[in-house]
Amino acid sequence: MAQPLIAVVGRPNVGKSTLFNRLVGERVAIVEDTPGITRDRVYGEVEWRGRQIRVGDTGGLGMGEEDPLRAEIRAQAELALEEADVILFVTDVTEGLSPIDRDVADLLRRSHKPVLVAVNKADNEKREQSAAEFY
Repeated sequence: MAQPLIAVVGRPNVGKSTLFNRLVGERVAIVEDTPGITRDRVYGEVEWRGRQIRVGDTGGLGMGEEDPLRAEIRAQAELALEEADVILFVTDVTEGLSPIDRDVADLLRRSHKPVLVAVNKADNEKREQSAAEFY
């Protein structure tokens, strides 16, 4: 039986690569405060409940028009979505629900695949309450 694949997607700088590294238990993906560092897909494995699962980190969807690699980053993320069994949509509670988040959500709905929403950076009670906005 093939290992299931979870694609980690979202807009730039929401913490996708940090979460990916945490899941796989080592620093595989580059983590920086600068948007657009992750440009290609990066894969790792995680064991969950005795089962091996592949996880794929992607570049941020919704990069600005000024980024010359925007189309290539999006193409890589879309390839990850195509091959994924489950999609993990990472958002950032500190910035709230953005128009880019809405665009990404629309893209994910069209994939007809299971989507889990992870509202990242909800590290205090106020932020945790703000996470409801992403419902």
